[in-house]
Amino acid sequence: MLDNNIIPNNVYVPSQNVNPFVLECRGLTKKYGQFTALNNLNLALAKGRIIGLLGPNGSGKTTLLKMIAGILTPTSGEVLIDGMKPSPETKAIVSYLPERPYFSMSMRVGQVIDYFEDFYSDFDRVRAVTMLEELGINSDVKMKTLSKGTKEKIQLVMVMSRRARLYLLDEPIGGVDPASRDYILRTIIGNYAPDSTVLISTHLIYDIEKVLDDFIFIANGQVFLADTTDNARQKHGKSVDELFREVFRCY
Repeated sequence: MLDNNIIPNNVYVPSQNVNPFVLECRGLTKKYGQFTALNNLNLALAKGRIIGLLGPNGSGKTTLLKMIAGILTPTSGEVLIDGMKPSPETKAIVSYLPERPYFSMSMRVGQVIDYFEDFYSDFDRVRAVTMLEELGINSDVKMKTLSKGTKEKIQLVMVMSRRARLYLLDEPIGGVDPASRDYILRTIIGNYAPDSTVLISTHLIYDIEKVLDDFIFIANGQVFLADTTDNARQKHGKSVDELFREVFRCY
């Protein structure tokens, strides 16, 4: 059950950051037949922030990320990225990490690097190779021989090796062992430009909240609460993880 003592804020992520918005969602609705995944969602994200997109299963997180990435089209409303509707121009400045790896399993890791270098003009090959070496991943091995967690690490390295304006990360540490999570989080923090924004969808709030500037609680396809992580502690005396558990304790 949602806590009615917490006042919803379904328009903007409050922030002291004065940079223009990199993302705006206006009246965004997505329906699959009779099911409404997003329901008149309004949201704007400032540049230069790491933001957690948090909500229970079926709340609309993945649908929202896919619409921002230009994979899905809205039933109504609009998405604006740097003032532009999803298009080849926006895809060139958005780096999207889907929930599941999508590379051909017959490819070698080095071929994955080649693919990204050929496909994205903002891809930093040196950065990718360095991170893979630090993770102990051999570029000569085939994807099909690797564990699920290693495949996810490779995909995250590829996504974060782009010089994008907006990074969309869907469960970036979901299949990664706890020992590797700190490295993954350092990778996220250390590989985005000061004027870029990172939007992270995850259930592992305790692990991820230490890198977040802001958070968004989403439920029933709408923004229920949006604030800075500092305000969560100051206003409610709780961590983001504790606040999430309280708000959605019986959801």
